[in-house]
Amino acid sequence: MFAAWYEKKGKARDVYNIGELDNPEPMPNEVRVRLYASGVNHTDCKRRSGHGNEDWNYAHHFPDFPIIIPNNDGAGIVDKVGSDISAFSIGDRVWVFNARYRRAFGTAAEFITIPANLISPLPDNTSFIEGACLGVPAMTAHRCLYSDGDIQGKNILVTGGAGSVGNYAVQLAKLGKANVITTVSSPEKGEKVSMADHIINYRETDVVSEVMRITDGEGVDRIVDVNLGVHWEINYKILKENGTITSYSSMGNRNPSFPHYELMLGNANIRLVMIHCSPFEALQKAADEITNTLKTNSLIHNVAKLFPLDKIHESNEAVESGKMIGNVIIEISDN
Repeated sequence: MFAAWYEKKGKARDVYNIGELDNPEPMPNEVRVRLYASGVNHTDCKRRSGHGNEDWNYAHHFPDFPIIIPNNDGAGIVDKVGSDISAFSIGDRVWVFNARYRRAFGTAAEFITIPANLISPLPDNTSFIEGACLGVPAMTAHRCLYSDGDIQGKNILVTGGAGSVGNYAVQLAKLGKANVITTVSSPEKGEKVSMADHIINYRETDVVSEVMRITDGEGVDRIVDVNLGVHWEINYKILKENGTITSYSSMGNRNPSFPHYELMLGNANIRLVMIHCSPFEALQKAADEITNTLKTNSLIHNVAKLFPLDKIHESNEAVESGKMIGNVIIEISDN
């Protein structure tokens, strides 16, 4: 199979190999998926670059550890099944999630073998490129929104609504019948989140004052936050008593201190979300609900740029640039 892989960490241009590898064979309870698209997320780039020790810490799960095929997300067609598989059949269209959690071989290849509980049906109305957008971004958004119960009628703030996670968080919150507020940094990004009830350009408007105006002084029940360490001073001022802040990133300040007493006085809940190691029940619920939503054409997928597999280094550089508005996808085949 045609694939991309690395054997050491470093810059994308320095470490990626492109070439042929043996086709994998499914084990019991696994399926093999012929992949047509692979999603590139910040997590994939961080692992490759050496940000943290995620890959090497998983060495006990695959002791030989010869190579890493990157990327968690993808979409394609089941082309072979192992024993004990009943939920999927050859020819089924599927989207793949969590492919790299404690596994060496991800979706940047023509084929992947993967446990059947890490794929979900891909409706005919959703392309493989769109399916490859879903895993990390949409499932992270779902977990951030629903980790503390139903959201109907709640005031929810999504920071960075034009980002890959933010885009799905805004949409899923609207579908969940919440009142959705989002922040963006430019009019161009504001156009990407037009489905939100309220859009705040934080470069032009005071977020605290505007949120309190929108909510008639009540504040928000939940915050889905893209940069927790930078936003503490805003968050505690707009969070309702017993409200929840869920954060999936804090790259502006990786090890933040926080206003403990201000948050404690409001009995705030702080939840840090890493979708890969979330409870499996939560992952399954997210996958099922996202798939059901796809069937009704209710989601908009913002694809920022497409790359062929042999340009995987360029796809990583695009993600790392911070300039992409939406998902970066690798096309593995033009089928």
